[in-house]
Amino acid sequence: MSEQKTFSGEHNARDLRVAIVASRFNEFVVDSLVKGAVDALIRMGASERDISVVRVPGAWELPLVADKLCKSRRYDAVIALGAVIRGDTPHFDYVAGDCARGLSAAALESGVPVGFGVLTTNTLEQALERAGTKAGNKGADAAASAVEMVRLLRQLDA
Repeated sequence: MSEQKTFSGEHNARDLRVAIVASRFNEFVVDSLVKGAVDALIRMGASERDISVVRVPGAWELPLVADKLCKSRRYDAVIALGAVIRGDTPHFDYVAGDCARGLSAAALESGVPVGFGVLTTNTLEQALERAGTKAGNKGADAAASAVEMVRLLRQLDA
């Protein structure tokens, strides 16, 4: 019987350079996500000087800037934060779906982990719950996932 080898990333952000790309649309929600992500990164050992925050107009613009940041090779991980709240038109479906696809493509094409912290909710109340109240802070969750993926990919490359 052979022994299996298990790989798993860790939540250690020491010496990692991380970019946070955050939308200004629904800024009152996104600001809480940014605070959660920065706090999580610092708690995992990151230095504030190694964290950059880049603001974009809305969730639609997140993939383009995330892709540019990934391809710059200046960052070990990129964290995308935004809030798309359903309205009365199909606009939500286009923005949310294309944002997710674009962020996935940025990660896959560059090999740089992209933490997905873009809320897609039906109501403002749901968004606020996910930005630091009842449902935790999805910005912090995205930061933890991004750091874990950096460490996991480094193990797989070794």
